[in-house]
Amino acid sequence: MSDDSLIAQNRRASFEYTYVEQFEAGLALQGWEVKSLRAGKANISQGYILVKNNEAWWVGGQITPMITASTHVKTDTTRTRKLLLHEREIGRLRTAVEQKGLTIIPLKLYWKKGRAKLYITLARGKKLVDKRETIKERDWSRQKQRVLKGQ
Repeated sequence: MSDDSLIAQNRRASFEYTYVEQFEAGLALQGWEVKSLRAGKANISQGYILVKNNEAWWVGGQITPMITASTHVKTDTTRTRKLLLHEREIGRLRTAVEQKGLTIIPLKLYWKKGRAKLYITLARGKKLVDKRETIKERDWSRQKQRVLKGQ
């Protein structure tokens, strides 16, 4: 995936969660949403995925409408959007959430062959000790880079 195809990214997710398994899902969007995504007006950090009636839904994702949006279309920035996944993938997501107590969160929103895709993951929430370990590793890698850069 090239940098120009990336629309939005959930950077906080790697700090808050441990990833188990990733999926790529299509999105069922309205016309004004596609225009806004082309302009890069999206926020996925507050969103999550809900599996209901054998369908996956993206809840809490925000797509801000363009100023030039049509006046006869009622825009809802945080509406629930349907995810396009295979039935077996939805089944795997549902069983993981129900049986293992995992969460499904969005990681990236990007373009692939002219279509908007949402990269989602099954995730397990980190405990405070794990978060501290992540901070230590991040600080150590920064110090290592400084030392290597100085030589």
